[in-house]
Amino acid sequence: MSKTDASQWIALINHSSRKGLHRHTLHLFHQMRGQGFAPHRCILPSVIRACARLADPDAGRASHAVALRSSLDRDAFVRSALIDMYCKCRRVSDARHVFDATLDKDLVVWNSVVSGYAHQGAAEAAMVLSIKMRSLGVKPDLVTWNALIFGFAHKGDDDTAMDLLRSMQSDGVDPDTFSWTSIVSGLVVNFNYGKAFEIFRHMVKTAGIRPSSVTISSLLPACANLVDLRRGKEIHGYALVAGVARDLYVGSALIDMYAKCGLVAEASKIFHGMKERNTVSWNSMIFGYANQGHCHEAVQLFDQMEDERAKPDHLTFTAVLSACSHGGMVELGKSLFRLMEEAHGIEPRLEHYACLVDMLGRAGELVGACRLIAEMPMEPDAFVWGALLATSRKHGNVELAELAASHLFELEPESAGSCVLLSSALADAGRTVDAAKVKKLIKRRKMRTLMGCSWMQM
Repeated sequence: MSKTDASQWIALINHSSRKGLHRHTLHLFHQMRGQGFAPHRCILPSVIRACARLADPDAGRASHAVALRSSLDRDAFVRSALIDMYCKCRRVSDARHVFDATLDKDLVVWNSVVSGYAHQGAAEAAMVLSIKMRSLGVKPDLVTWNALIFGFAHKGDDDTAMDLLRSMQSDGVDPDTFSWTSIVSGLVVNFNYGKAFEIFRHMVKTAGIRPSSVTISSLLPACANLVDLRRGKEIHGYALVAGVARDLYVGSALIDMYAKCGLVAEASKIFHGMKERNTVSWNSMIFGYANQGHCHEAVQLFDQMEDERAKPDHLTFTAVLSACSHGGMVELGKSLFRLMEEAHGIEPRLEHYACLVDMLGRAGELVGACRLIAEMPMEPDAFVWGALLATSRKHGNVELAELAASHLFELEPESAGSCVLLSSALADAGRTVDAAKVKKLIKRRKMRTLMGCSWMQM
């Protein structure tokens, strides 16, 4: 590209940014700079936003330096992009420094800092800023109100979020889909599922707001976690009516919901009907097969994922290792564990070790499971020791069961689960006196026991 084509560089970089090709956007910007072109106010916000989407503070600071050297840091859109970038990179103090250095703070700049604080869990600080902006004659708009609603909803303060929804209406600003979705998603992430369904119904039937793909994909996990098939099908119906059922994230959430509700065939139908899939889609279906006992299908789908050059992540390997564990595929599980780090560069996490311990233990390789725990590069957690305890009890190895239970007792002193399993292992081994002592310990210490229940709808 010749040096006279500055307008083409601007078009290329902005097109790349709009397509979400963030690394490519930065690469194009470096190419442009390498050819001697000066940065332009029309592209620098796109470059900074790419740094934000990548959560790359080093690239962000480099872009900030370019803005300073070219005096483009005074531009309102550049400053807003810088504030947003620093917040998304969890550099809130840097964002505040840019904001405080801005002399002429317009609505765009105010919204950037309010949104930044709200999305980083500092909803109260965002509220203080919104009050200050109003006192300085800058009236909050829809973006301001939505940022505040999101901040309070996601920190679990749904009462304040609903108060803000009413206040924005009193202020002459109509809530939109994002406003309602923020409250619904906030309730779901804070496990207040009942109220999330209630607010969703009010949103659709009373307020007359059409749900978006984000609304639907935020609410479906509640149906999945409750194994509430009736509500799940209802939300699926809303997705069809709203025309978002084929959305990538809605599809992934539907797969997860139907699989957790036991309808693996329906989940598989949705998965294979998707025109586009991402890692979340693959993971949802692999987990669905593994959790419902279709272990060989889970492994086959992982192989298909590899064949189609889809990129697995740490959750993919948790899912397929779980399938190997439940399906008794020990050698394959060991091979996949090595493949994870050697071929994909994914460092094993605690959940991967827990799957491997469970897999070895189920196969009766308790010595190998203990050796693996001893060689772990991090301290084993309750899931690792829990896997050893459960499989030790299954195979009648009381000595290992006592070892695992002692570690679990240290990690979870208020939980009765490990003691219950240990008591059962002792009783199975004929050590009824010792089993009775463990049961008395549970009562004496008033340890927590979880009542068994099923949410499965018949």
